[in-house]
Parts: sequence; C-alpha cells; structure tokens
Amino acid sequence: MDKEAFAARKDKLAALIREPGCKALTVPELAYFMQVPARERDVFQSIVDVLLAEGLAVLLPKGKLMPPERLGLATGIFLATERGFGFVSRAAEGLEDVFVPAAAVNGARHKDMVLYRLLSDAAGGLRAEGEIFRVLNRGIRTIVGTYAPLRNGGILTPDEKRLPQEIFVPRGKDGGAVAGHKVVAKIIKQNADGIQAVVEKILGHRNDPGVDVLSIVEEHGIPWEFPETVLSAAANAPEEVMESDILGRADFRALLTVTIDGDDAKDLDDAVSLETLPNGHVRLGVHIADVSHYVKAGSALDEEAYLRGTSVYLVDRVIPMLPHRLSNGICSLNPQVDRLALSCLMEFDGANVVSHHITTSVIRTAMRLSYDTVNGIITSGNAPADMPGDIVDMPGDIVDMLHGLSALSRTLRAKREARGAMDFNLAECRITLDEHGRAADVQARTRNDATGLIEECMLICNETVAEEYFWLGLPFVYRVHEEPDEEKLAVLADFAGRVGHRVKGGLKSAKALQSLLTSVRGTDEEALVSRTVLRSMKQARYTGECTGHFGLAAKYYCHFTSPIRRYPDLTIHRVIKAHLASKEDSLSAMQAKLPALCAQCSSTERRAEQAEREADNMKKAEYMENKVGQVLDGIISGVTAWGVFIELPNTVEGLVPRESLPNDEYEYDEKFMRLVGRYTGRRFSPGNAAKVRCIRANAESRRVEFAWEDERG
Repeated sequence: MDKEAFAARKDKLAALIREPGCKALTVPELAYFMQVPARERDVFQSIVDVLLAEGLAVLLPKGKLMPPERLGLATGIFLATERGFGFVSRAAEGLEDVFVPAAAVNGARHKDMVLYRLLSDAAGGLRAEGEIFRVLNRGIRTIVGTYAPLRNGGILTPDEKRLPQEIFVPRGKDGGAVAGHKVVAKIIKQNADGIQAVVEKILGHRNDPGVDVLSIVEEHGIPWEFPETVLSAAANAPEEVMESDILGRADFRALLTVTIDGDDAKDLDDAVSLETLPNGHVRLGVHIADVSHYVKAGSALDEEAYLRGTSVYLVDRVIPMLPHRLSNGICSLNPQVDRLALSCLMEFDGANVVSHHITTSVIRTAMRLSYDTVNGIITSGNAPADMPGDIVDMPGDIVDMLHGLSALSRTLRAKREARGAMDFNLAECRITLDEHGRAADVQARTRNDATGLIEECMLICNETVAEEYFWLGLPFVYRVHEEPDEEKLAVLADFAGRVGHRVKGGLKSAKALQSLLTSVRGTDEEALVSRTVLRSMKQARYTGECTGHFGLAAKYYCHFTSPIRRYPDLTIHRVIKAHLASKEDSLSAMQAKLPALCAQCSSTERRAEQAEREADNMKKAEYMENKVGQVLDGIISGVTAWGVFIELPNTVEGLVPRESLPNDEYEYDEKFMRLVGRYTGRRFSPGNAAKVRCIRANAESRRVEFAWEDERG
C-alpha cells in the first residue's frame, strides 16, 4: 500500500472513532465494521498503531479504542526542567504552556510527545496545570555530550541538563572517542532504567576552539554542513548577472541606491533609494535580492533552505540558509555590480503611502555603507567639518539622500508609535572572542539612528506588500502576533503600578502598552519593564491567515525583506513573481503547502533563537569565570521562588539563590513577584538596585551565580 492510500485510510479510521455516535470498539470490531478483508488485517493493525503513536486514539484496558478528547486528553510536547517539573507546550495551538508538577510527569522526558490531561485552568496569573497520561514518542533521538571511558564501555554526560546525566555507551560503540571528547550519540535503547547510546560523530575535544558552540548547534539539530548535491548546485550559479536575466525587468541601475548593514555583514539582501517627486512627495525604494531567480522551488537548494528555515547567527559563526556562493555572491547586493531584485516603490505624502508599485528589477548599488558611518552622517550637520573623519569624502548626493531617509524614518516611526506600535529598546550584547575562541569581553549594544532608519524602511515595506496581497486574496505567508491574554495584561498592569508607572485606563490595547513603554524610557527600570512587557506577549509566528500583528499595531504584516536568510521571505517572492507572471497553477499548488510551510518556518525560527540565546549565555558565563570574587553593581531583573536574578550593565545575568540571601528566611510572594523576609519584612523586588559578588561561573552549565553583598551589615 502506498503512502497516500495508507494516509487516506488512517484519516478515515480517525474520523470514524471521532463520530459522536460511535461507541468504543476493539480493533477486530472496527475491522468488521469497516469491512476490512482478512488479507489486509495486518495493514489495518499498522494503521491503528500509527493512530495510537500519534495520540489520535487511546487504547482502553479492555482493548477498545477511543478518541483522546472524550477522556479529557490532548497531545503536546513535554518540556522538562532540571528541578523535575515541566511544561506541556501548546505553541502550535497558540496557547500558553501547561504546568506539570514533578509528581505528575509520569516518566516523560524532555521533548517527548505526550498525552496529557488538564487538572486546572489558568487563573489569577497562574498557568493551567496538568498531568502526563502517557508518553507517545520519545522526542530526543540523538544526544550531544562529553564522553568518559569505563571498563565495560563509557558514560556520556549530556549537555542538555534536563536529560538523565549518565547515558551508557556499550563497549565498542564509542566511535573512537576518548576522555573529554564532545560527541553526538544516537539513542539505541531507553526505558525506565536509563538510556543507552552509540557514538556517531566526534566534534572534537571539549577544550578545542569552537567545539562548545558547535555542540549547541548539534544539540538543537541545526544542519551546519551542506550536502554535496547542494554545494554542486550552488557551484553552478553564475558569478554575475546575465543579460538574458534582465529581460522584462524594470531597470533601476541609474537610480541612486545604497545598502546599510553592520560592519561584518556579507549577505546584503536589502538596499534603499529615495527620490523627491515633482509634486513634493518622496518615493522610497526598497530593493530586495531576487533569491528565487537562483533558488528554484523543489530544487536541492530549495529543499535544503526549507530544512534550515533561517540563517543562524552565533557568537563565533553564521550558519547560512544558503551556501556562501549564493548568500555572499550572486544574491548579495554588493556595490558597483548588477544584481537582480524585487523592488517595492512607495510614494509618501508625509507618513502615508499614497501609491506603490512592486516589480522585478535590476539594480546597481552605489555604496556599501555601515550603520556606524550612516549614524555619523545623520546625527551631524551637513558641513564636512561636523562629520567624522572617515566620511568627509562621502558624495554629497548620498549624504542628502541619507538625511532624507532619516527624516522619513522619523515620520514613519512617529506614526507607528501613535497607533500603538511597541518599541522595547532592549540592549543586545556584543561578545568579543580572543584568538582561542574564548570570551574576552561582553558589552551592551544598543540601536542607533541608522539601525532605526533601516528598520522603518523595512517595516513599511513589509506592511505595504502584505496589504496588497491580502486584498488580492492570493496564498501568502503572513507574520502574525496575537493579542496577549487578558489575565497576563492584568498581572502586568499590577506590576507596572508597583514600580511607579501606572497607566490610566489599564493595559487593554497595544497603544496602552506603548504608553507604558514610553513612560519608562530613560529610567532605571526601563529594561525591566520592557522585558516584563515582552514576556507577557504571545510569540509571533508565520501563518497563511492575516490576523494582524499586535506588537506592531499593524493590520497587515509579512516578512518580505530578507530572502537570503529567511525561507518565508523567499516563499513570498515566489508568490509575487507567480502573480506578476499570471501563473495561476503555481499559486494554486502553493495554497495546499502553506500550513506545513508556515509551521516549519515558525519551528526553525524558534530553534535558531534558542541556539543563539544559549550560545550567548555560554560565552557570558565563560567571560564571568575570570570575574569570580569581584563585587559588581546590577539590578534585580527577576524574582522566583528559588532566588533573585541580577542583571549587570553588560547584560550578563546570574542568580542569587534564595537560601543565600542575608539575615532572614525569605518567602516568595507570587502576586507581587518578590521575596519577603519572614522576620524582618525585607523585600527583594524586580527593579531594585543590587550589589553582588560573583561566586561561581561555568560555561558548560551556562550559569552565573552571585552572592548578595549586604550593605546593611
């Protein structure tokens, strides 16, 4: 039986047992009812096994099948913690995670697919609580860790601390690993007694430069080596634009166009232009690399890009979605060479787009500018004497255009903020490594006017493209962000009031939240409030339905501007080009693929974010290993039942355990998110200044621990 026939029968059986009037039946009874021939009973049993494995049916003690929802059960992914409890992720449904106490885990391990039952709904700012009914599938099949030999085999200590910390490797299954090697191992057996695995790949010694970051990459299952078929396909890409490729495209090579990126960027996928029109309006051009011209749907390059979903930007490397031959070569909008693009030209009357045009094009950027250079220009006067020395010789027409872009971006920003778009203004970190790959410095990095300029150009372009294709009614990939839960907003409003920033009327809209963020701008608690607001938000995702973007206060939004590094953008380019070429068949075929494509893009985005965050945390902890014993100033960034989190000005965060807080026994006040001394009444609350001593830092565990320096004696 082929896959399609098997899937069709599975869907039919699943629909049958879900029929409201269908009683619980045994497998033979179902086979008889569905008139399954005797020769196909084995196949029928296989279909039943798949339904059970996917949680679409539950086998009752008497051998009868029943849909899980009739038993109050649902499927989800279990996310364990080191403390024994965990959460069931319901992100695919757009719902908040369910808390699972340690006593209700019932043998589930990190990332297992499980059947779970809700015990209580979310209320009073607390999560819904549940219990694991059954493990459907083990979620982790490979393990990254450090190998140590034994007489009868070896022990693998996983990097993932939420797994059992001793994985047995049988004799002869070590792949040649020696003590201290970081390895990738495949699980061959797991049960209640433990896990056994065989070493499949040696990454290097744990102390070798770069092995620590590579371990994180492998731990998250991120592909970092391109298959030969993909590299061969990339090698066939041209080094320059062919004349035949230009036919039928708008020719913007004479239009003054520049790229503005970070100093170390090599994949330049967006460029901008600005013209003043005879009617006094301005026309902004956002020109995006036409990656789809070189990466055809269904090709080896496309399948690999779909698998990766996004480029991953780690502290010591970039893992690109596309091979460098493309991402840094023919697709990159390098200066003074012809490049194929999709251009969105928008005419503005003030902050309003009064007309726009999206077209395939050929461009030739005049210069590759950095954020620092552009920031120097737009924050100084026009006179060369006012400018930094390295940009005195900048052509006047480019300087004028940059000032015009800056003025437009400020107008667009003011309009966005007026409608309620949120600006979190959270500092990112800049981690500097030494020649051995170790963290030499960690500093906070904030946005400047130049990054804001490009951000506004890309935002308005994404909105414009999304709105046009919404009204065209074509299959499309939207970037959506749902409204936060009312209970979370109520808890947030209470917290804001306690730190002295009560918002009149409560926090019931994006505009109210933006007012709160504006009210704390420039204050000591800005980062804390911004982070707390961000944690109250739902996670943005990709979908084929246009439901709006709450955080941007936008009715229509998509990701159009980065096809070199994001698969959703590449997909949107294909939709646009199919529409421009009136290829209705291509559009119809894409409609069926959208749900799976959007789920894949959302999943790979989260995977990349987690890996990037963990790599940063590891290097921050590595940097702090040389700061043990030092007394440091910081701010309380969070309070939990087990301690107080302290954030330093350089963005490093560490924990002061509750039991080590001074001169009292402290109890957690969940409503006000603070620790309160039982006898003294002393309070440790988010936003309070802190003086701490670094007492422990460990790169492998990615943790920093502080001790409170009590100035009260």
